[in-house]
Amino acid sequence: MTMPELPTVFIVDDDPAVQRAVGIVARSLSYEVRMFGSASEFLLGYTEGTPGCLVLDVRMPEMSGIELQKMLVDAGVRFPVIMMSGHADVPMAVTAMSQGAFTFLQKPFRMPELKEAIDQAIAHCLAEQTRQQKQNEVRARLRSLTSKEREVLDLLLEGCSNKEIATRVSISLRAVEDRRARLMKRMEAASLVELVSDIRSLPDGV
Repeated sequence: MTMPELPTVFIVDDDPAVQRAVGIVARSLSYEVRMFGSASEFLLGYTEGTPGCLVLDVRMPEMSGIELQKMLVDAGVRFPVIMMSGHADVPMAVTAMSQGAFTFLQKPFRMPELKEAIDQAIAHCLAEQTRQQKQNEVRARLRSLTSKEREVLDLLLEGCSNKEIATRVSISLRAVEDRRARLMKRMEAASLVELVSDIRSLPDGV
């Protein structure tokens, strides 16, 4: 049996002392830790899809934390970012949060504050991965439906009853019931409510 991948806290800061301090906190929470002295080092060492979070310093040589965050967002990488800075100001915090930063911490921050931020970011990441996996499974089940089953599904989503579907598709009520039973089995839904909920969870619908 394959063990689940342990969440990793990626720390990007050009100050080794800050790296060590954040690393100690992350390890105390039983997470893996990887440290980088620059944004470019992180980009070379990060494997997309690794569960975890990024603890990122705002002000660094070459590429700032804000620039790295924007690069990740533009590339479609959905990763909780804890932004930190010893020179925080309102515009900087607004920029970080508007680009999707999970939270913003001003140095020097308290260790309990950092622990809470990391724990919440990891929980958010794992929840997002679970949601994405569920959506992928629902899409795969939708693709497995036959055209006739999909026709019945579309009408069910419109709120049609079995009798109404039979009339609109010009088939017998028994045929509708058979197709409905098959599509429910393919979609692994125990009820119509569950089926509709699964499909409505997709950002792009059916």
